[in-house]
Amino acid sequence: MGKKSVKLSSLIDKAIFDYKMIEKGDRILIGASGGKDSTALIKYFSDRVKRPDPGFEYKALFIKNDFAPEFPSVIKNLFDLWQVPFEQINLNILERIKEGQKMNCYWCSTQRRSELINYAIKNGYNKIALGHHMDDFLETLLMNMLNKGELSSMPACLKYEKFPVTIIRPLLYVSEQRLIEEAQKSAYSGFTCTCTYQDNSGRKEARRKLEELTQGNQTKKERLFASMKNIQPLYLP
Repeated sequence: MGKKSVKLSSLIDKAIFDYKMIEKGDRILIGASGGKDSTALIKYFSDRVKRPDPGFEYKALFIKNDFAPEFPSVIKNLFDLWQVPFEQINLNILERIKEGQKMNCYWCSTQRRSELINYAIKNGYNKIALGHHMDDFLETLLMNMLNKGELSSMPACLKYEKFPVTIIRPLLYVSEQRLIEEAQKSAYSGFTCTCTYQDNSGRKEARRKLEELTQGNQTKKERLFASMKNIQPLYLP
């Protein structure tokens, strides 16, 4: 897993097969940001839907807040080339901030996630695909262990109890470095969030610790990832 000889699409195929992320009749909404992660995921879906008898349909949705830049035209042109169903909706996040509350990445992300769920329910999508990759899972693992004192990360699939929607994360077997290489090869690298309210120092610190812990070695990252599914209760307190 994660070797350069393995096609990116094969890694995503494996995640979808292992966790049964796609089923017949699914209508899947993909959160589009214009960044490398969601773009790689959308490219995969645009290719997969062209396979014989795909059994699902999808759409990419970009939620434009009131202070972020426009969706990159280069990425939009690629979506047109890939025949991606795409829509943009505008969201005024600043007006939702209550008195004394500070804008931050977590708040913005929560608001955009809520809009994704609301759109999915209103338009009959039963699954939402997000572009979290292996490094995101490992960073969340470290953050939860060090800050919450719990052994947890992000689920590959999460079926909401309150909503008829399931979150899927098909990039969980794909490293960030692999996505960087794919973006460079496919000419969509360099696009990311440039919001002036960025305050994700906690995740940046977790990223730094992950690199120190693994010495940037992908094999060590994969072993760390595998450990989350190879828990030995007998050898724990």
